[in-house]
Amino acid sequence: MGIFRNFSFIFLGILLLIFCSAVSANAELQRHKFVIEATKVKRLCKTHNTITVNGMFPGPTWEIKNGDPLEVLVVNQARYNVTIHWHGVRQMRTGWADGPEFVTQCPIRPGGSYSYRFTVQGQEGTLWWHAHSSWLRATVYGALIIRPRDGESYPFPKPKRETSILLGEWWDANPIDVMREATRTGAAPNVSDAYTINGQPGDLYKCSTKETTIVPIDSGETNLLRVINAALNQPLFFKVANHMLTVVGADASYTKPFTTSVLMLGPGQTTDVLIQGDQPPSRYYMAARAYESAQNAPFDNTTSTAILEYKSASCTAKKCDAATPVMPSLPAYNDTNTVTAFSQRFRSRQKVQVPTDIDENLFFTVGLGLNKCPPNFHKSRCQGPNGTRFAASMNNVSFVLPRNFSLLQAHQQGIPGVFTTDFPGTPPLKFDYTGNYGSRVQIVIQDTSIVTPENHPTHLHGFNFYIIAEGFGNFNPKTDTWKFNLVDPPMRNTVAVAVNGWAVIRFVADNPGVWLMHCHLDVHLNWGLAMAFLVQNGVGKSQTIKPPPPDLPIC
Repeated sequence: MGIFRNFSFIFLGILLLIFCSAVSANAELQRHKFVIEATKVKRLCKTHNTITVNGMFPGPTWEIKNGDPLEVLVVNQARYNVTIHWHGVRQMRTGWADGPEFVTQCPIRPGGSYSYRFTVQGQEGTLWWHAHSSWLRATVYGALIIRPRDGESYPFPKPKRETSILLGEWWDANPIDVMREATRTGAAPNVSDAYTINGQPGDLYKCSTKETTIVPIDSGETNLLRVINAALNQPLFFKVANHMLTVVGADASYTKPFTTSVLMLGPGQTTDVLIQGDQPPSRYYMAARAYESAQNAPFDNTTSTAILEYKSASCTAKKCDAATPVMPSLPAYNDTNTVTAFSQRFRSRQKVQVPTDIDENLFFTVGLGLNKCPPNFHKSRCQGPNGTRFAASMNNVSFVLPRNFSLLQAHQQGIPGVFTTDFPGTPPLKFDYTGNYGSRVQIVIQDTSIVTPENHPTHLHGFNFYIIAEGFGNFNPKTDTWKFNLVDPPMRNTVAVAVNGWAVIRFVADNPGVWLMHCHLDVHLNWGLAMAFLVQNGVGKSQTIKPPPPDLPIC
């Protein structure tokens, strides 16, 4: 049963109307068609019938402008249910288009279709889209690039060229079967067999060299890399040999520029970086590998590569192909110090209006747990530690999706028995956590170590939020508030809550609807590390969620 936090909110309607009028001036309706289908994809020497969009893996990249309305017809020709989530798009009043299965819609059944209709407004930079049904996200994903409106520009010099870098995970198996087997046994799922950059594992894997992704650059150029972590379950380090990266944006929000040699992205996060063609013309590896914070947990310890290739390299094409690229030195898989130093450098580009007078002050513990084997279960279904089954929770509540209605439909239509509104604002038991519209909300998200502490990339649908503080240990409201940045904190849609640590986020609940908040490690979502916010309608049409579309899938 879905678990909610219920708010009542007041809208600022006049400002919203003015804003909507402004963004519509240069708007251009973008129409697309997504055909979800099985496509033969060969990786690691084997061919699989992989679920793709329009026969592409990764799926198509969209380029739109801030303010553009979109209409995407999704036709499901695969054998699985599917939904599409537009990760990071605020979906103002268009919650029916948000996409999480059984939260804002029932899934699109095989043979069915659904048109997602929404407008991207007030956002610029890099977002992405992905399936939000079972483990289809392993292969059903793509980039969503939001450019400035006509007549406007980036807040940094225009790059010579731009390249999307999608980091992913690949199973030498059907990822749906991997998830189903884990659900049956109660154990952790098998880890991936490779990481990918733009769908390709790269030179360090078998049968992969010929298709390794090549990213062009030329001497003297400044190029923009749009890096997206589309991996299903793994935070990833990313580095380019001998090149520094200047961070200029994250999660479709501009940041104060800072230069770094390495990125770390949790699943769901995006980072825009400038790279200079300032090295001797040659070939340099881009590399991605795991940041693994959970102690003693199995993980895929392989490394994916792409090649940054200078067009002006003084060699023939044949010799260039034979030249071994320079390899970067990547951090150790458990290098939390590097992750922390990187995370703490993010700032908004200028002073921002952080909510200060807080209406809802919430404390959420997140982490893994173990359920005892039910009496009617055979031991083969309880293969977690000591004959248990893995679980996950927020505030000791494991989220279970409904199956007959979506949460948003149940709320809109007043259907009883689908969800409860008693989600606790604080944990029901104190322990050692580390061993109405317009409401101003603060949430402390605290990692726990019941089974093992871990970095949790936590995503909030329907909103951006400010990360005003991060730290380690147990959050202490008496001593940790001095760390709060209320001047220029970064705006994100996914926060990587530190292993054995905490993060504090703030946002204004100005978007009516039902909005999922969950760990973006999909295995943790399957185990129940999620909840949902119910934001009530305000006053008037501009403060009310739009009616459900006529083609909304039924359960």
